[in-house]
Amino acid sequence: QVRLVESGGGLVQPGRSLRLSCAASGSIFIISTMSWYRQAPGKQRELVASITSTGSTNYADSVKGRFTISRDSAKNAIYLRMNSLRPEDTAVYYCKAGVRRTSTDYVGNYWGEGTLVTVSS
Repeated sequence: QVRLVESGGGLVQPGRSLRLSCAASGSIFIISTMSWYRQAPGKQRELVASITSTGSTNYADSVKGRFTISRDSAKNAIYLRMNSLRPEDTAVYYCKAGVRRTSTDYVGNYWGEGTLVTVSS
């Protein structure tokens, strides 16, 4: 099996920064794209940022210039540096990874259980 574990969430004041981490473990042959999603109360889950195995990144318009996604392929991990946080960034943040478990396996999507980020004064 494949397991994703997020960490780094918490309560932070508007304008401050936070860094989220996500590490994948288990039966992993190779990981393709890894992503951060978030879901605010009463809203649908949305893509925040993604990063491919070659380092190409993509960001939601709402976080461009404030958030930075990075990856440590040796550790099967990604990070999300969040600067200038706003109350509307409050959400549960989820990590997703496209994982091939063997050389002949298809790529399956795996999710973490999420970490809560609350931006409030």
